[in-house]
Amino acid sequence: MIAIVDYRAGNLTSVARALQSLKVPCVITDRADELRRAERVIFPGVGAAGEAMRNLRESGLDGCIREIARSGKPLLGICLGTQVIFDTSEEDDRTTCLGIIAGGVKRFPEGLKEKGDLLKIPHMGWNRVQSRGSHPLFAGIPANAEFYFVHSYYPAPASESDILGETEYGIRFASAVSRGSLVAVQFHPEKSGRFGLRILENFSRWDGSHAQ
Repeated sequence: MIAIVDYRAGNLTSVARALQSLKVPCVITDRADELRRAERVIFPGVGAAGEAMRNLRESGLDGCIREIARSGKPLLGICLGTQVIFDTSEEDDRTTCLGIIAGGVKRFPEGLKEKGDLLKIPHMGWNRVQSRGSHPLFAGIPANAEFYFVHSYYPAPASESDILGETEYGIRFASAVSRGSLVAVQFHPEKSGRFGLRILENFSRWDGSHAQ
């Protein structure tokens, strides 16, 4: 069973529907005991970092997520769920986050250009993720696969070793990170067609070990 963390950050039902289409059992829950019992946990979300952290602290789920990340249980962060695993975010006047992976989350700078054209913020649409090394999450995913992004902030890990994949949008940024049994993506696999579904299917089978 996969547990999807409910911390009032939205986007939960679309993740659940994607898993259900793969015939993967899942439950949306805000209960720490259910998260601890689950075989795997997905930590999704859309919205602002400040409100997300307030909700996590008020519900007590901040400590539970840290505990799961240390436990060896497979944990998948998606979008906002990826951003708040870092130490801080520039959003909402510098938000203190979960501190599971060292580093921060930065806002795309104004005036980004690609081939002379001004890029829009938020970064919204399909883009390629260039993976570093190998990881079970990306098994069977071709190098030119594109995924769907919607974000104005991007992860900036302190250590290069935590970067699993990168994407170009005016600048090169970390679009996938991993450490131990934790893996997290800035894009939305549940909105990314067959390759996104393959990501979720791979996660549903992953035992938490890292294949380099």
